[in-house]
Amino acid sequence: MKRNRWLHTFLGAGALSLALMGCAEDVDQDVEEPEEEPAEEEASDEGESFELTIFHTNDTHGRTNMYPQLITTLNEAKEQYGEGLLLDAGDVFSGTLYFNEFSGQDALEFMNLMEYDAFVPGNHEFDLGDPDTGHQELVDFIKGAEFPVVGANMDFSGDEGLSALANEGVSFEAENGQIYDGIVLEHDGEEIGVFGLNTEDTESISSPFDVAFTNYVEAAEGMVEAFEAEGVNKIVALTHLGYDSDPSVGNDLLLAQQVEGIDVIIGGHSHTEIAPPTVVTENADGEEMDPTVIGQAGEYGQYLGVMNVSFDENGVVLEADGELLATEEREADPEAAEMLAPYTEQIEELESEGAGSSVVTELPNPRHGEGDEKSVRANETALGNLIADAQLEAALSADENTVMALQNGGGIRTSLPEGDITIGHLIEVQPFGNRLTLLEVSGEELIEAFEVSVYDAPEESGAFLQVSSGTRLTYDSSQEPGERVVSVEIDVDGSYEEIDPDETYTIATNNFTATGGDGFTVFADAYDDGRGTIVGFTDWEMLRDYMADHGEVDYETEDRIVDVAEGE
Repeated sequence: MKRNRWLHTFLGAGALSLALMGCAEDVDQDVEEPEEEPAEEEASDEGESFELTIFHTNDTHGRTNMYPQLITTLNEAKEQYGEGLLLDAGDVFSGTLYFNEFSGQDALEFMNLMEYDAFVPGNHEFDLGDPDTGHQELVDFIKGAEFPVVGANMDFSGDEGLSALANEGVSFEAENGQIYDGIVLEHDGEEIGVFGLNTEDTESISSPFDVAFTNYVEAAEGMVEAFEAEGVNKIVALTHLGYDSDPSVGNDLLLAQQVEGIDVIIGGHSHTEIAPPTVVTENADGEEMDPTVIGQAGEYGQYLGVMNVSFDENGVVLEADGELLATEEREADPEAAEMLAPYTEQIEELESEGAGSSVVTELPNPRHGEGDEKSVRANETALGNLIADAQLEAALSADENTVMALQNGGGIRTSLPEGDITIGHLIEVQPFGNRLTLLEVSGEELIEAFEVSVYDAPEESGAFLQVSSGTRLTYDSSQEPGERVVSVEIDVDGSYEEIDPDETYTIATNNFTATGGDGFTVFADAYDDGRGTIVGFTDWEMLRDYMADHGEVDYETEDRIVDVAEGE
Protein backbone atom coordinates (compact mmCIF):
# COMPACT_ATOMS: atom_id res chain seq x y z
CA MET A 1 0.00 0.00 0.00
CA LYS A 2 1.09 3.57 -0.58
CA ARG A 3 1.83 5.84 2.37
CA ASN A 4 1.28 9.59 2.32
CA ARG A 5 4.57 11.46 2.15
CA TRP A 6 3.06 14.31 0.08
CA LEU A 7 2.68 16.85 2.90
CA HIS A 8 6.23 16.30 4.16
CA THR A 9 7.76 16.61 0.69
CA PHE A 10 5.45 19.50 -0.19
CA LEU A 11 6.39 21.58 2.86
CA GLY A 12 10.06 20.93 2.39
CA ALA A 13 10.21 21.75 -1.29
CA GLY A 14 9.94 25.53 -0.95
CA ALA A 15 7.97 28.23 -2.71
CA LEU A 16 8.62 26.82 -6.18
CA SER A 17 6.71 23.63 -5.42
CA LEU A 18 3.97 25.64 -3.72
CA ALA A 19 3.45 27.71 -6.82
CA LEU A 20 3.69 24.64 -9.04
CA MET A 21 0.93 22.83 -7.22
CA GLY A 22 -1.21 25.95 -7.17
CA CYS A 23 -2.26 25.60 -3.52
CA ALA A 24 0.16 27.74 -1.51
CA GLU A 25 -2.75 29.40 0.26
CA ASP A 26 -3.82 26.00 1.62
CA VAL A 27 -0.65 25.59 3.69
CA ASP A 28 -1.20 27.03 7.17
CA GLN A 29 1.84 28.35 9.02
CA ASP A 30 0.56 26.57 12.12
CA VAL A 31 0.68 23.13 10.53
CA GLU A 32 2.63 20.86 12.83
CA GLU A 33 5.91 19.89 11.22
CA PRO A 34 6.20 16.12 10.78
CA GLU A 35 8.91 14.41 12.75
CA GLU A 36 12.13 14.65 10.79
CA GLU A 37 13.56 11.45 9.39
CA PRO A 38 17.28 10.77 9.63
CA ALA A 39 19.24 12.53 6.94
CA GLU A 40 20.55 9.31 5.49
CA GLU A 41 16.98 7.93 5.15
CA GLU A 42 15.82 11.05 3.29
CA ALA A 43 18.76 10.78 0.97
CA SER A 44 17.88 7.16 0.37
CA ASP A 45 14.27 8.08 -0.38
CA GLU A 46 15.33 10.76 -2.83
CA GLY A 47 17.69 8.32 -4.49
CA GLU A 48 14.84 5.88 -5.03
CA SER A 49 12.49 8.39 -6.69
CA PHE A 50 11.31 7.64 -10.21
CA GLU A 51 10.77 10.23 -12.95
CA LEU A 52 8.10 9.62 -15.59
CA THR A 53 7.35 11.77 -18.63
CA ILE A 54 4.00 11.40 -20.38
CA PHE A 55 3.33 12.89 -23.80
CA HIS A 56 -0.38 13.08 -24.57
CA THR A 57 -3.02 14.09 -27.12
CA ASN A 58 -6.83 14.04 -27.26
CA ASP A 59 -9.81 15.03 -29.38
CA THR A 60 -7.99 15.30 -32.72
CA HIS A 61 -11.37 14.81 -34.46
CA GLY A 62 -10.21 13.97 -37.96
CA ARG A 63 -7.58 16.73 -38.17
CA THR A 64 -5.18 14.45 -40.01
CA ASN A 65 -3.44 17.48 -41.49
CA MET A 66 -2.10 18.32 -37.98
CA TYR A 67 -0.01 15.17 -37.62
CA PRO A 68 3.11 16.35 -39.49
CA GLN A 69 3.51 19.29 -37.10
CA LEU A 70 2.47 17.15 -34.13
CA ILE A 71 5.23 14.69 -34.98
CA THR A 72 7.82 17.47 -35.11
CA THR A 73 6.57 18.69 -31.73
CA LEU A 74 6.86 15.20 -30.25
CA ASN A 75 10.39 14.78 -31.54
CA GLU A 76 11.43 18.13 -30.06
CA ALA A 77 9.78 17.25 -26.75
CA LYS A 78 11.67 13.96 -26.59
CA GLU A 79 14.92 15.77 -27.21
CA GLN A 80 14.16 18.08 -24.28
CA TYR A 81 12.56 15.66 -21.83
CA GLY A 82 13.81 12.25 -22.94
CA GLU A 83 11.74 9.21 -23.72
CA GLY A 84 8.34 8.70 -22.10
CA LEU A 85 4.89 7.23 -22.62
CA LEU A 86 2.72 8.51 -25.47
CA LEU A 87 -1.03 8.32 -24.78
CA ASP A 88 -4.19 9.42 -26.60
CA ALA A 89 -7.44 10.10 -24.73
CA GLY A 90 -9.92 9.51 -27.53
CA ASP A 91 -12.06 11.09 -30.24
CA VAL A 92 -9.81 10.50 -33.21
CA PHE A 93 -13.00 9.94 -35.21
CA SER A 94 -15.42 12.50 -36.73
CA GLY A 95 -15.29 16.14 -37.67
CA THR A 96 -13.60 16.61 -41.05
CA LEU A 97 -13.56 15.55 -44.67
CA TYR A 98 -10.53 13.40 -43.88
CA PHE A 99 -12.63 11.29 -41.56
CA ASN A 100 -15.62 11.16 -43.90
CA GLU A 101 -13.39 9.88 -46.67
CA PHE A 102 -11.02 7.56 -44.78
CA SER A 103 -12.91 6.56 -41.59
CA GLY A 104 -9.89 7.04 -39.34
CA GLN A 105 -7.47 4.84 -41.27
CA ASP A 106 -5.50 7.92 -42.32
CA ALA A 107 -5.08 9.07 -38.72
CA LEU A 108 -4.08 5.54 -37.71
CA GLU A 109 -1.16 5.56 -40.11
CA PHE A 110 0.28 8.60 -38.34
CA MET A 111 -0.48 7.26 -34.86
CA ASN A 112 1.41 4.09 -35.71
CA LEU A 113 4.33 6.17 -36.95
CA MET A 114 4.35 8.08 -33.66
CA GLU A 115 4.39 4.79 -31.70
CA TYR A 116 1.60 5.44 -29.22
CA ASP A 117 1.66 3.29 -26.11
CA ALA A 118 -2.11 3.26 -25.44
CA PHE A 119 -5.41 4.69 -26.66
CA VAL A 120 -8.88 4.92 -25.09
CA PRO A 121 -11.90 5.18 -27.42
CA GLY A 122 -13.97 8.35 -26.98
CA ASN A 123 -17.67 8.77 -27.62
CA HIS A 124 -17.10 9.75 -31.25
CA GLU A 125 -15.34 6.46 -31.97
CA PHE A 126 -18.88 5.04 -31.92
CA ASP A 127 -20.44 7.56 -34.33
CA LEU A 128 -20.52 5.14 -37.25
CA GLY A 129 -22.30 2.42 -35.31
CA ASP A 130 -24.94 0.58 -37.29
CA PRO A 131 -27.78 -1.40 -35.69
CA ASP A 132 -27.23 -4.24 -38.17
CA THR A 133 -23.49 -4.28 -38.88
CA GLY A 134 -22.07 -2.87 -35.63
CA HIS A 135 -18.80 -0.90 -35.64
CA GLN A 136 -16.80 -2.14 -38.61
CA GLU A 137 -14.79 1.08 -39.02
CA LEU A 138 -13.75 0.99 -35.35
CA VAL A 139 -12.91 -2.71 -35.61
CA ASP A 140 -10.69 -1.96 -38.61
CA PHE A 141 -9.04 0.92 -36.73
CA ILE A 142 -8.25 -1.22 -33.68
CA LYS A 143 -7.07 -4.20 -35.73
CA GLY A 144 -4.64 -1.96 -37.56
CA ALA A 145 -3.37 -0.23 -34.42
CA GLU A 146 0.26 -0.86 -33.49
CA PHE A 147 -0.65 -0.13 -29.89
CA PRO A 148 -3.15 -1.57 -27.37
CA VAL A 149 -6.57 -0.05 -26.61
CA VAL A 150 -7.86 0.32 -23.03
CA GLY A 151 -11.46 0.55 -21.83
CA ALA A 152 -12.31 -0.68 -18.34
CA ASN A 153 -15.90 0.59 -18.27
CA MET A 154 -16.84 -0.53 -21.78
CA ASP A 155 -18.55 -3.89 -22.29
CA PHE A 156 -17.98 -5.11 -25.84
CA SER A 157 -19.48 -8.57 -25.34
CA GLY A 158 -22.67 -7.72 -27.23
CA ASP A 159 -20.85 -6.54 -30.35
CA GLU A 160 -19.56 -9.37 -32.51
CA GLY A 161 -16.70 -7.47 -34.12
CA LEU A 162 -15.36 -5.68 -31.04
CA SER A 163 -15.86 -8.61 -28.65
CA ALA A 164 -13.39 -10.65 -30.71
CA LEU A 165 -10.72 -8.07 -29.82
CA ALA A 166 -11.61 -7.60 -26.15
CA ASN A 167 -9.71 -9.06 -23.18
CA GLU A 168 -10.77 -8.71 -19.54
CA GLY A 169 -8.57 -7.75 -16.61
CA VAL A 170 -4.97 -6.53 -16.45
CA SER A 171 -2.42 -7.60 -19.04
CA PHE A 172 1.36 -7.50 -18.52
CA GLU A 173 1.92 -8.50 -22.14
CA ALA A 174 -0.65 -6.47 -24.04
CA GLU A 175 -0.71 -7.03 -27.78
CA ASN A 176 -1.17 -4.38 -30.43
CA GLY A 177 -4.62 -4.24 -31.96
CA GLN A 178 -6.36 -5.67 -28.89
CA ILE A 179 -8.65 -4.15 -26.23
CA TYR A 180 -7.92 -4.52 -22.51
CA ASP A 181 -9.41 -3.22 -19.27
CA GLY A 182 -5.90 -2.23 -18.21
CA ILE A 183 -2.32 -2.85 -19.23
CA VAL A 184 1.08 -2.71 -17.55
CA LEU A 185 3.77 -0.81 -19.43
CA GLU A 186 7.44 -0.92 -18.48
CA HIS A 187 9.46 2.29 -18.55
CA ASP A 188 13.03 2.60 -17.27
CA GLY A 189 12.62 -0.63 -15.38
CA GLU A 190 9.42 0.44 -13.60
CA GLU A 191 5.91 -0.90 -14.12
CA ILE A 192 3.18 1.61 -15.00
CA GLY A 193 -0.47 0.57 -14.90
CA VAL A 194 -2.73 2.20 -17.51
CA PHE A 195 -6.49 1.71 -17.73
CA GLY A 196 -9.19 3.40 -19.82
CA LEU A 197 -12.54 5.04 -19.13
CA ASN A 198 -15.08 6.51 -21.54
CA THR A 199 -18.02 8.73 -20.66
CA GLU A 200 -21.20 6.82 -19.86
CA ASP A 201 -22.95 9.56 -21.84
CA THR A 202 -21.76 7.81 -25.01
CA GLU A 203 -24.94 5.75 -24.88
CA SER A 204 -27.00 8.88 -25.60
CA ILE A 205 -24.65 11.14 -27.57
CA SER A 206 -23.27 8.59 -30.01
CA SER A 207 -24.37 5.28 -31.58
CA PRO A 208 -22.78 2.46 -29.55
CA PHE A 209 -25.78 0.11 -29.94
CA ASP A 210 -24.59 -3.20 -28.43
CA VAL A 211 -21.60 -1.73 -26.59
CA ALA A 212 -22.52 -1.00 -22.96
CA PHE A 213 -20.94 1.45 -20.51
CA THR A 214 -20.60 0.86 -16.78
CA ASN A 215 -20.12 3.29 -13.89
CA TYR A 216 -16.75 5.00 -14.21
CA VAL A 217 -16.08 5.15 -10.44
CA GLU A 218 -16.78 1.47 -9.88
CA ALA A 219 -14.65 0.52 -12.88
CA ALA A 220 -11.78 2.71 -11.68
CA GLU A 221 -11.90 1.31 -8.16
CA GLY A 222 -11.74 -2.18 -9.57
CA MET A 223 -8.73 -1.33 -11.71
CA VAL A 224 -6.81 0.29 -8.86
CA GLU A 225 -7.45 -2.80 -6.75
CA ALA A 226 -6.35 -5.09 -9.58
CA PHE A 227 -3.10 -3.19 -10.21
CA GLU A 228 -2.21 -2.99 -6.53
CA ALA A 229 -2.87 -6.72 -6.16
CA GLU A 230 -0.23 -7.25 -8.84
CA GLY A 231 2.23 -4.98 -7.05
CA VAL A 232 1.86 -2.11 -9.53
CA ASN A 233 1.85 1.17 -7.57
CA LYS A 234 2.08 3.78 -10.33
CA ILE A 235 -1.35 4.02 -11.95
CA VAL A 236 -2.53 6.14 -14.90
CA ALA A 237 -6.19 6.58 -15.87
CA LEU A 238 -6.53 7.35 -19.58
CA THR A 239 -9.99 8.91 -19.73
CA HIS A 240 -12.57 10.41 -22.06
CA LEU A 241 -14.74 11.84 -19.30
CA GLY A 242 -14.03 15.57 -19.55
CA TYR A 243 -12.10 17.69 -17.05
CA ASP A 244 -15.09 19.30 -15.32
CA SER A 245 -17.98 18.04 -17.50
CA ASP A 246 -21.52 17.21 -16.38
CA PRO A 247 -21.12 15.71 -12.89
CA SER A 248 -24.14 13.47 -13.42
CA VAL A 249 -22.08 11.36 -15.82
CA GLY A 250 -18.68 12.03 -14.22
CA ASN A 251 -15.51 13.94 -14.97
CA ASP A 252 -11.80 13.85 -14.18
CA LEU A 253 -11.98 16.08 -11.11
CA LEU A 254 -14.63 13.84 -9.57
CA LEU A 255 -12.68 10.73 -10.53
CA ALA A 256 -9.61 12.06 -8.72
CA GLN A 257 -11.62 12.89 -5.60
CA GLN A 258 -13.66 9.69 -5.49
CA VAL A 259 -11.08 7.04 -6.36
CA GLU A 260 -7.88 7.11 -4.34
CA GLY A 261 -4.87 5.35 -5.74
CA ILE A 262 -4.90 6.92 -9.21
CA ASP A 263 -1.65 8.86 -9.63
CA VAL A 264 -2.22 10.45 -13.04
CA ILE A 265 -5.29 11.19 -15.16
CA ILE A 266 -4.72 11.93 -18.85
CA GLY A 267 -8.06 13.16 -20.12
CA GLY A 268 -10.11 14.22 -23.12
CA HIS A 269 -13.72 14.99 -24.15
CA SER A 270 -14.02 18.55 -22.76
CA HIS A 271 -11.24 19.92 -25.05
CA THR A 272 -9.67 21.63 -22.02
CA GLU A 273 -6.22 23.20 -22.10
CA ILE A 274 -4.63 22.33 -18.74
CA ALA A 275 -1.23 23.91 -18.15
CA PRO A 276 0.37 23.31 -15.78
CA PRO A 277 -1.33 20.08 -14.69
CA THR A 278 -3.95 20.19 -11.94
CA VAL A 279 -3.02 18.40 -8.71
CA VAL A 280 -5.83 17.08 -6.48
CA THR A 281 -4.79 16.40 -2.86
CA GLU A 282 -8.19 16.09 -1.13
CA ASN A 283 -10.79 13.38 -1.58
CA ALA A 284 -14.55 13.86 -1.94
CA ASP A 285 -14.86 14.19 1.86
CA GLY A 286 -12.26 16.95 2.06
CA GLU A 287 -9.70 14.63 3.59
CA GLU A 288 -6.04 14.67 2.61
CA MET A 289 -5.05 11.98 0.15
CA ASP A 290 -2.10 11.03 -2.02
CA PRO A 291 -1.93 13.40 -5.01
CA THR A 292 -3.59 12.79 -8.36
CA VAL A 293 -2.26 14.81 -11.31
CA ILE A 294 -4.64 15.71 -14.17
CA GLY A 295 -3.68 16.76 -17.69
CA GLN A 296 -5.48 17.45 -20.98
CA ALA A 297 -4.20 18.95 -24.22
CA GLY A 298 -6.99 21.02 -25.73
CA GLU A 299 -8.26 19.90 -29.12
CA TYR A 300 -7.63 19.20 -32.80
CA GLY A 301 -3.91 18.44 -32.48
CA GLN A 302 -3.17 22.07 -31.68
CA TYR A 303 -1.07 21.00 -28.69
CA LEU A 304 1.09 18.18 -27.50
CA GLY A 305 0.72 17.74 -23.77
CA VAL A 306 3.83 17.06 -21.70
CA MET A 307 3.62 15.93 -18.07
CA ASN A 308 6.57 15.20 -15.80
CA VAL A 309 5.82 13.26 -12.63
CA SER A 310 8.18 12.24 -9.83
CA PHE A 311 7.23 9.24 -7.65
CA ASP A 312 8.69 8.06 -4.35
CA GLU A 313 9.65 4.43 -3.71
CA ASN A 314 6.03 3.64 -2.77
CA GLY A 315 4.57 5.06 -5.97
CA VAL A 316 3.31 8.28 -4.35
CA VAL A 317 3.57 11.43 -6.46
CA LEU A 318 6.21 13.79 -5.08
CA GLU A 319 6.19 16.51 -7.70
CA ALA A 320 4.54 17.21 -11.05
CA ASP A 321 4.79 19.81 -13.76
CA GLY A 322 4.07 20.07 -17.45
CA GLU A 323 3.21 22.23 -20.42
CA LEU A 324 1.30 22.32 -23.68
CA LEU A 325 3.49 22.67 -26.77
CA ALA A 326 1.79 24.50 -29.66
CA THR A 327 2.09 22.49 -32.85
CA GLU A 328 1.46 25.50 -35.11
CA GLU A 329 4.79 26.92 -33.99
CA ARG A 330 6.64 23.94 -35.53
CA GLU A 331 7.44 23.00 -39.10
CA ALA A 332 5.91 19.87 -40.55
CA ASP A 333 7.95 16.68 -40.29
CA PRO A 334 9.14 15.94 -43.87
CA GLU A 335 8.35 12.22 -43.80
CA ALA A 336 4.90 12.83 -42.34
CA ALA A 337 4.21 15.63 -44.81
CA GLU A 338 4.96 13.25 -47.65
CA MET A 339 2.59 10.69 -46.12
CA LEU A 340 -0.15 13.30 -45.81
CA ALA A 341 0.04 14.54 -49.41
CA PRO A 342 -2.08 11.85 -51.14
CA TYR A 343 -4.76 12.07 -48.44
CA THR A 344 -4.96 15.84 -48.78
CA GLU A 345 -5.02 15.67 -52.57
CA GLN A 346 -8.05 13.40 -52.45
CA ILE A 347 -9.76 15.63 -49.88
CA GLU A 348 -9.13 18.78 -51.87
CA GLU A 349 -10.74 17.22 -54.94
CA LEU A 350 -13.84 16.41 -52.91
CA GLU A 351 -13.78 19.73 -51.10
CA SER A 352 -13.75 21.76 -54.29
CA GLU A 353 -16.40 19.77 -56.15
CA GLY A 354 -19.41 21.99 -56.81
CA ALA A 355 -22.72 21.03 -55.21
CA GLY A 356 -24.88 22.75 -57.83
CA SER A 357 -26.23 25.48 -55.56
CA SER A 358 -25.45 28.81 -54.00
CA VAL A 359 -26.43 30.60 -50.80
CA VAL A 360 -27.80 34.13 -51.11
CA THR A 361 -27.02 35.16 -47.51
CA GLU A 362 -24.70 33.30 -45.15
CA LEU A 363 -26.45 30.71 -43.00
CA PRO A 364 -24.69 30.85 -39.63
CA ASN A 365 -24.51 28.12 -37.00
CA PRO A 366 -24.67 30.20 -33.80
CA ARG A 367 -23.46 28.94 -30.42
CA HIS A 368 -23.65 30.60 -27.00
CA GLY A 369 -20.05 29.64 -26.32
CA GLU A 370 -18.98 31.76 -29.27
CA GLY A 371 -20.81 34.82 -28.00
CA ASP A 372 -24.03 34.43 -29.99
CA GLU A 373 -27.34 35.36 -28.35
CA LYS A 374 -29.08 32.54 -30.25
CA SER A 375 -27.83 28.98 -30.58
CA VAL A 376 -28.52 26.08 -32.91
CA ARG A 377 -28.84 24.04 -29.71
CA ALA A 378 -31.45 26.30 -28.13
CA ASN A 379 -33.25 28.24 -30.89
CA GLU A 380 -34.70 27.91 -34.35
CA THR A 381 -32.06 28.75 -36.98
CA ALA A 382 -32.26 29.35 -40.70
CA LEU A 383 -29.71 26.59 -41.36
CA GLY A 384 -31.66 24.21 -39.14
CA ASN A 385 -34.80 24.98 -41.13
CA LEU A 386 -33.00 24.26 -44.39
CA ILE A 387 -31.64 20.92 -43.20
CA ALA A 388 -35.00 19.80 -41.80
CA ASP A 389 -36.76 20.77 -45.01
CA ALA A 390 -34.25 18.78 -47.05
CA GLN A 391 -34.92 15.74 -44.89
CA LEU A 392 -38.69 16.14 -45.18
CA GLU A 393 -38.51 16.25 -48.98
CA ALA A 394 -36.41 13.07 -49.02
CA ALA A 395 -38.76 11.39 -46.53
CA LEU A 396 -41.82 12.24 -48.62
CA SER A 397 -40.22 10.48 -51.58
CA ALA A 398 -40.11 7.34 -49.46
CA ASP A 399 -43.42 7.75 -47.63
CA GLU A 400 -45.91 10.40 -48.70
CA ASN A 401 -47.57 10.27 -45.27
CA THR A 402 -44.57 11.80 -43.47
CA VAL A 403 -45.74 14.90 -41.55
CA MET A 404 -42.45 16.36 -40.26
CA ALA A 405 -38.68 16.03 -40.16
CA LEU A 406 -36.54 16.66 -37.08
CA GLN A 407 -32.80 17.45 -36.91
CA ASN A 408 -30.91 17.48 -33.61
CA GLY A 409 -28.96 20.70 -33.13
CA GLY A 410 -25.86 18.80 -32.05
CA GLY A 411 -25.63 17.26 -35.50
CA ILE A 412 -25.20 20.62 -37.25
CA ARG A 413 -21.51 21.43 -36.98
CA THR A 414 -20.73 24.62 -38.91
CA SER A 415 -22.21 27.36 -41.07
CA LEU A 416 -22.83 27.60 -44.82
CA PRO A 417 -21.09 30.60 -46.41
CA GLU A 418 -22.58 33.01 -48.88
CA GLY A 419 -21.88 32.09 -52.49
CA ASP A 420 -21.33 28.86 -54.40
CA ILE A 421 -21.50 25.72 -52.28
CA THR A 422 -19.16 22.75 -52.58
CA ILE A 423 -19.48 19.16 -51.44
CA GLY A 424 -16.85 20.00 -48.86
CA HIS A 425 -19.07 22.67 -47.33
CA LEU A 426 -21.98 20.27 -46.97
CA ILE A 427 -19.98 17.46 -45.38
CA GLU A 428 -18.49 19.88 -42.87
CA VAL A 429 -22.00 20.98 -41.89
CA GLN A 430 -23.16 17.36 -41.43
CA PRO A 431 -20.02 15.24 -41.01
CA PHE A 432 -21.50 12.18 -39.32
CA GLY A 433 -22.99 10.45 -42.34
CA ASN A 434 -26.28 9.78 -40.53
CA ARG A 435 -29.08 8.14 -42.50
CA LEU A 436 -32.72 9.13 -42.77
CA THR A 437 -35.05 7.08 -40.59
CA LEU A 438 -38.84 7.00 -40.57
CA LEU A 439 -40.68 6.41 -37.30
CA GLU A 440 -44.31 5.66 -36.52
CA VAL A 441 -45.12 7.43 -33.24
CA SER A 442 -48.21 8.50 -31.38
CA GLY A 443 -48.97 12.16 -30.77
CA GLU A 444 -48.28 11.54 -27.09
CA GLU A 445 -44.83 10.11 -27.88
CA LEU A 446 -44.10 13.06 -30.14
CA ILE A 447 -44.94 15.52 -27.36
CA GLU A 448 -42.68 13.55 -25.04
CA ALA A 449 -39.86 13.84 -27.58
CA PHE A 450 -40.28 17.61 -27.76
CA GLU A 451 -40.12 17.75 -23.96
CA VAL A 452 -36.67 16.15 -24.29
CA SER A 453 -35.79 18.70 -26.96
CA VAL A 454 -36.55 21.75 -24.78
CA TYR A 455 -35.60 20.20 -21.43
CA ASP A 456 -32.52 22.41 -20.97
CA ALA A 457 -33.84 25.55 -22.68
CA PRO A 458 -32.83 28.32 -22.80
CA GLU A 459 -29.45 26.65 -22.19
CA GLU A 460 -27.85 24.69 -25.00
CA SER A 461 -28.48 21.02 -25.64
CA GLY A 462 -27.45 18.84 -28.57
CA ALA A 463 -30.94 17.32 -28.30
CA PHE A 464 -32.67 20.56 -29.30
CA LEU A 465 -34.71 19.73 -32.42
CA GLN A 466 -34.85 21.89 -35.53
CA VAL A 467 -38.14 21.27 -37.37
CA SER A 468 -39.28 21.22 -40.98
CA SER A 469 -41.74 23.54 -42.66
CA GLY A 470 -45.32 22.81 -41.71
CA THR A 471 -44.51 22.16 -38.06
CA ARG A 472 -44.90 24.65 -35.21
CA LEU A 473 -43.64 24.06 -31.68
CA THR A 474 -44.66 26.39 -28.86
CA TYR A 475 -43.11 25.90 -25.43
CA ASP A 476 -42.47 27.76 -22.19
CA SER A 477 -38.92 27.49 -20.81
CA SER A 478 -40.03 29.10 -17.53
CA GLN A 479 -41.97 25.95 -16.63
CA GLU A 480 -40.54 22.82 -15.04
CA PRO A 481 -38.60 20.51 -17.39
CA GLY A 482 -40.95 17.86 -18.69
CA GLU A 483 -43.91 20.24 -18.59
CA ARG A 484 -42.83 22.86 -21.10
CA VAL A 485 -44.55 21.96 -24.37
CA VAL A 486 -47.54 24.23 -24.93
CA SER A 487 -48.51 22.89 -28.34
CA VAL A 488 -47.25 20.95 -31.35
CA GLU A 489 -49.04 21.82 -34.58
CA ILE A 490 -48.82 20.52 -38.13
CA ASP A 491 -50.06 21.96 -41.40
CA VAL A 492 -53.15 20.12 -42.60
CA ASP A 493 -54.42 21.35 -45.97
CA GLY A 494 -53.13 24.86 -45.44
CA SER A 495 -54.11 25.40 -41.81
CA TYR A 496 -52.36 24.41 -38.58
CA GLU A 497 -53.93 21.83 -36.28
CA GLU A 498 -52.69 20.51 -32.95
CA ILE A 499 -51.54 16.94 -33.02
CA ASP A 500 -53.81 14.35 -31.42
CA PRO A 501 -52.09 12.44 -28.57
CA ASP A 502 -53.94 9.28 -29.61
CA GLU A 503 -53.25 9.58 -33.34
CA THR A 504 -50.28 7.87 -35.09
CA TYR A 505 -47.91 9.99 -37.17
CA THR A 506 -45.03 9.22 -39.53
CA ILE A 507 -42.03 11.42 -38.80
CA ALA A 508 -38.49 11.55 -40.16
CA THR A 509 -35.19 12.09 -38.40
CA ASN A 510 -31.64 10.77 -38.57
CA ASN A 511 -30.76 7.26 -37.38
CA PHE A 512 -28.79 8.66 -34.41
CA THR A 513 -31.85 10.42 -32.97
CA ALA A 514 -34.26 7.67 -34.01
CA THR A 515 -32.34 5.03 -32.06
CA GLY A 516 -32.14 7.02 -28.83
CA GLY A 517 -29.27 9.44 -29.31
CA ASP A 518 -29.26 12.58 -27.12
CA GLY A 519 -31.64 10.90 -24.68
CA PHE A 520 -34.56 10.29 -27.04
CA THR A 521 -35.52 7.00 -25.42
CA VAL A 522 -39.10 7.53 -26.57
CA PHE A 523 -37.87 7.23 -30.17
CA ALA A 524 -35.61 4.29 -29.30
CA ASP A 525 -38.56 2.44 -27.81
CA ALA A 526 -40.56 2.99 -30.98
CA TYR A 527 -37.64 1.84 -33.13
CA ASP A 528 -37.08 -1.26 -31.01
CA ASP A 529 -40.81 -1.95 -31.21
CA GLY A 530 -40.48 -2.35 -34.97
CA ARG A 531 -41.94 1.05 -35.79
CA GLY A 532 -38.74 2.43 -37.36
CA THR A 533 -37.23 2.08 -40.84
CA ILE A 534 -33.81 3.34 -41.92
CA VAL A 535 -34.50 4.62 -45.42
CA GLY A 536 -30.84 5.07 -46.28
CA PHE A 537 -30.51 8.63 -47.56
CA THR A 538 -27.33 10.17 -46.07
CA ASP A 539 -27.70 13.53 -44.30
CA TRP A 540 -25.36 15.69 -46.38
CA GLU A 541 -26.54 14.09 -49.62
CA MET A 542 -30.16 15.01 -48.84
CA LEU A 543 -29.01 18.58 -48.23
CA ARG A 544 -27.05 18.59 -51.50
CA ASP A 545 -29.98 17.36 -53.55
CA TYR A 546 -32.49 19.73 -51.96
CA MET A 547 -30.26 22.75 -52.44
CA ALA A 548 -29.42 21.78 -56.02
CA ASP A 549 -33.14 21.55 -56.83
CA HIS A 550 -33.56 25.13 -55.60
CA GLY A 551 -30.37 26.52 -57.13
CA GLU A 552 -30.20 29.74 -55.15
CA VAL A 553 -31.00 29.18 -51.48
CA ASP A 554 -32.26 31.99 -49.28
CA TYR A 555 -33.47 30.90 -45.83
CA GLU A 556 -34.44 32.64 -42.61
CA THR A 557 -36.19 31.86 -39.34
CA GLU A 558 -39.98 31.96 -39.43
CA ASP A 559 -41.31 31.20 -35.94
CA ARG A 560 -41.41 27.47 -36.41
CA ILE A 561 -40.20 27.24 -32.79
CA VAL A 562 -41.40 29.77 -30.22
CA ASP A 563 -40.50 30.06 -26.54
CA VAL A 564 -43.30 32.08 -24.94
CA ALA A 565 -41.01 32.86 -21.98
CA GLU A 566 -38.88 35.06 -24.25
CA GLY A 567 -41.78 37.45 -24.73
CA GLU A 568 -42.50 37.86 -21.03
